[in-house]
Amino acid sequence: MRAYQLLTQAEVLVYDALVDSQFLELVADTCLKLNVGKRGGQPSMKQEDIDRLLVEHCQQGKKVVRLKSGDPFIFGRTTSEIQTLKAANCDYEVVPGLSSALAAPLFAHIPLTDPVLSRGFTVITAHEPERLNWQVLAQIDTLVILMGGKHLPRIVEELRRQGKSEQTPIAIIRWAGHPEQEIWSSTLDEILSQVTPQRLSPCVIVIGEVVRLRSFL
Repeated sequence: MRAYQLLTQAEVLVYDALVDSQFLELVADTCLKLNVGKRGGQPSMKQEDIDRLLVEHCQQGKKVVRLKSGDPFIFGRTTSEIQTLKAANCDYEVVPGLSSALAAPLFAHIPLTDPVLSRGFTVITAHEPERLNWQVLAQIDTLVILMGGKHLPRIVEELRRQGKSEQTPIAIIRWAGHPEQEIWSSTLDEILSQVTPQRLSPCVIVIGEVVRLRSFL
C-alpha cells in the first residue's frame, strides 16, 4: 500500500527492465517515466548515470520513485544509489519488496523449506560463477539461483564435480508470475537436454529435494 501511494504521487519514475507494465499505469499522466533497466547482452545505462539521474531530479524538487523489481536490496545495486543520494543531501525512503527468489518458487508450488527435505536455503547470483564456493554450495539442502540461465551448464558441472548427486531435482522458473511463465522440472543429469538451446532469462533456478514436492502441492 505504501508503494502504491508513492507511485500515485510520483512526478518522476525511474524504473527497471523487469518491472511489471501494470505498475507504470498507476502513475499520473504528467509523470516523467525513465526506463533505466539492465538486461544481459543489451545496451543499458551505467550505474553511475542512474545515480546521477536520481540526484538531478531530486534537486529539482521532484517526487522521484526508483522502482525496482522484487526486493531492492537483493542484487539491486541500491547501496550505490543511496550513497549518492546521501552525499547530495537528498531525502529518501526504502519500501520493501518481495524478491523473485521467494516468489518464483511459490508460483511453481515449490516450498524452500521442509521439516525433512530442507532445513534451510541459500540465495545466490550466478552472474559470476567463478567467484562462488561450489564446494560449500553443494552441501546446502536447497539452492535458489538468480541470474543463472546463461550459466546453467557451468552450475550443473560445478555441483556434480563437488559430489552433488546427478539425480538431485532442479526446477527452472522463467518469467515467474507473468502470463508467459514457463517451468521445467528435471534432475541435474537431464536438465540441460530439456532446455537447450532455449533462452532462459529471466529465470529463477531451484535445486534440491524440495523440488519433488511440486507435483504433490
